[in-house]
Amino acid sequence: MLQQVLVLNASYEPINVCSLQRAVVLVLKRKAEVLERAARALRSAAGALLDHPIVIRLVYYVRVPRNGARKISRRAVFARAGYRCQYCGASSHLTLDHVTPRSRGGRSSWENVVTCCSPCNLRKGSRLPEEVGMRTQRPRTPRPDVFISVAAPRRPSTWEPYLRP
Repeated sequence: MLQQVLVLNASYEPINVCSLQRAVVLVLKRKAEVLERAARALRSAAGALLDHPIVIRLVYYVRVPRNGARKISRRAVFARAGYRCQYCGASSHLTLDHVTPRSRGGRSSWENVVTCCSPCNLRKGSRLPEEVGMRTQRPRTPRPDVFISVAAPRRPSTWEPYLRP
């Protein structure tokens, strides 16, 4: 099983999830420090014992693109919507829908793509939701924790203090 480590910026803001191997390399290169460690240690090829990181913090602040600049992915759109259709609330047969259809000049942006079930998507077609009598909240750029949820659907309890708003 690939183990994941929560990466915090120098300002303690969660920015990413990385593999255990990448986290150990960052710590050994002194680019990060271990904030939370597992009870067991890691053994290097030379026989040295190393910390088993669970949460690391970068030593220097890294400028992260704001969420609007982050690439849209199907998993991130579903996670942002709580895995529910934005029109009827169904949780099965989910697809993506452009609120303003691409055929009418709609773009694939965070503010125009929503989670939609197949029946609602067929009903809406290439029309605007108002034209079909469907309602949805205007989609927004997701919160930073959505990207953490996508990268690590199961969060260890030791991450929780660092992920709270």
